[in-house]
Amino acid sequence: MTHPGTYSDRRTGAHSRSGGRPTGDLLPVVPRRGCGGRRLLVGLFLLGLVASVLPWWTDTQAGSLAGGTAKLTAAGQISGLLAGYLLLVQVLMMSRLPVLERVAGGERIARWHRDVGATLLVAVLAHMSLILVGYAGLEGRSPLGQAGVMLRDYQDMASAFAAAGLLVLVGLTSVRAVRRALPYELWHATHLAAYAVLLLGFAHQFSNGTQLFRPGPVRTGWIAFYALVVAALLYGRVIAPLAFNLRHRLRVADVVAENPDTVSIYLTGARLDRLTMLGGQFFRWRFLTRGCWWQSHPFSVSAAANGRWLRMTVKVVGSHTRDLRDLDPGVRVWAVGPSGTFTAAHRTRERALLIAGGSGITPLRAMLEELPPGTALIYRVRTPSDVLLHRELDWLAQARGVQVWYVVGSRDDPGPRQVMSADGLRRLVPDVARRDVYLCGPPGLIEQSRQLLRRAGVPRRQIHLATFEL
Repeated sequence: MTHPGTYSDRRTGAHSRSGGRPTGDLLPVVPRRGCGGRRLLVGLFLLGLVASVLPWWTDTQAGSLAGGTAKLTAAGQISGLLAGYLLLVQVLMMSRLPVLERVAGGERIARWHRDVGATLLVAVLAHMSLILVGYAGLEGRSPLGQAGVMLRDYQDMASAFAAAGLLVLVGLTSVRAVRRALPYELWHATHLAAYAVLLLGFAHQFSNGTQLFRPGPVRTGWIAFYALVVAALLYGRVIAPLAFNLRHRLRVADVVAENPDTVSIYLTGARLDRLTMLGGQFFRWRFLTRGCWWQSHPFSVSAAANGRWLRMTVKVVGSHTRDLRDLDPGVRVWAVGPSGTFTAAHRTRERALLIAGGSGITPLRAMLEELPPGTALIYRVRTPSDVLLHRELDWLAQARGVQVWYVVGSRDDPGPRQVMSADGLRRLVPDVARRDVYLCGPPGLIEQSRQLLRRAGVPRRQIHLATFEL
């Protein structure tokens, strides 16, 4: 695939492109939003963390912690309160509550979810170990013997042990190497066990928790928090998606091959002119046809909202995406979203640099319609045939004053090696340190680009990554 004035005969290096044909009317530049909402969420989380251990602090008398076993038991109680609070926060982050998605975004929530999840697992294991050893010391038993006594004589303890086992399973399957080895559907089904952890651990907290078994404001407050989380889960996972899909009634309009292993899927529906969506956001799509209806996958939109149709551009990487090439017009689509703060509205500077690799161009292409003139795009591909949506990028380069570089070739070729370096980035975009930078593509390219940007002087807060799923 070669085009006059587009690629050199070397098929490698950095080349500028302009020209092409328009795909629609120019959209207004999306104004920037502040980050006050995210700071408020972090503040509320920390306030809740303090409030979760406050009952233990107020109930503990001075001098009651004398002795090693008493200290172990106290530490076990504290870690148990923290674990209960973190579990509720985890499920709340999984609720897909629209206000959380709008304020923090799916990408940031995914990172918070990962970090809080690791802390939760440590807190649960610490709680179990400290309580077992502490109680065993008080009653003169071995920890294993104490575990048997608890399972036999303590109310709701069997379900609590089962919840801990499920949580360990979820934690193990969340390890990056394990997750990559598992099919997405199996990983996702295992991850949903977090809901069972919430259910199985609920009764144990209120029948055996030193601070929670007595009626009073502390017990009532924890029950209210549980009710709030369940209500958020019901609204975010059931009510809001149902209302969205009844309102817009999306269907497949057309499937267009972009290259041998990439297709664009066009959707039509009702009231699309009222759909609030930004370029760079994603939906979780479920195609209601044989072989596809039982799977929901996150894909970014590859064109900004236009009131007439939606589009996603999908690279074939497995059986599900292979089936999408054969979708028939009229197939109903269940969508959940839009989600994500990987948008022009969440930049911290007026100008931006976008770096895409392969099919990672899709959310950035949509975002280009809403960024101000002077935006720069570096598109990294191995061969000219890997370039997607090139005619639309041509038009955007001309119509919106976007500066586009195509870096074509293997990582060992001289052109890409020269461009994809800190000095190379500064030569292409001299003011790179004063821009927001959006990265989307294969993990290797993202990590390499992130390191290059840091060496080029770009602050971390100005680097935005696309992360789709919890």
